Amino acid sequence: MHTTTALTSWPQLDLDEWAPTEATLHRWLQIVGKTRLALAPMQNHWWQIVLYLTSRGLTTSPMPYGDRTVEVDLDFIDHLLTITTSDGKVATLQMAPKSVADFFAEYMSSLHSLGVDVSLWPVPSELPDTLRFTEDHEH
Repeated sequence: MHTTTALTSWPQLDLDEWAPTEATLHRWLQIVGKTRLALAPMQNHWWQIVLYLTSRGLTTSPMPYGDRTVEVDLDFIDHLLTITTSDGKVATLQMAPKSVADFFAEYMSSLHSLGVDVSLWPVPSELPDTLRFTEDHEH
């Protein structure tokens, strides 16, 4: 017999306290999303750039890159970003407090270390703040 325990209430989330983290995470997710934009085949309504929900966070799912694929997984439980290629190469970044500029540099370096060279437009999309990712030490 299978039993489950239901949550009786949601934890309190104070948006004001979480706002700086949300702003930074939003930009990190845009960087990963721009990777899908650059690599995934175009689909109507831009559906190819969606990040998918997993049991631990978000994933790009496999994206074509030459004769192999590359996938980016964001694990919000262990605070890890893992980049995996279909030929068995793996790079991992700690999702720890760091600026958007530092995250962007580490992310692009990790992709390059796996032989994945992709050009990303380093400017946030559809945000009032268009500070380039490479220069964003504020978030």
